[in-house]
Amino acid sequence: MAVYLVERYLPGIDGDGLRALVDRLHAAGAQLRADGTPVRYLGSLYLPEEESCFCRVEAPSADAAAQLNELAGTPYARISEAVALSAEDT
Repeated sequence: MAVYLVERYLPGIDGDGLRALVDRLHAAGAQLRADGTPVRYLGSLYLPEEESCFCRVEAPSADAAAQLNELAGTPYARISEAVALSAEDT
């Protein structure tokens, strides 16, 4: 299973809006898993000055990651496969 980075622009969003977005992604992931698609929302980084958000999604394909976002009703600019590195990896 791969990890995908979902890039989105969220002008004017506040803390409540971010929490609602995360809740929708969690709920959509649960629904897709119940239907047999192994997709999981892993977390996000929000950049307030840029009004952009980067969400990590574990999925079998970019199409499955897109399906998660579409089901959650969360707009996105692009989805790219990502490789996570930690401080221990260097």
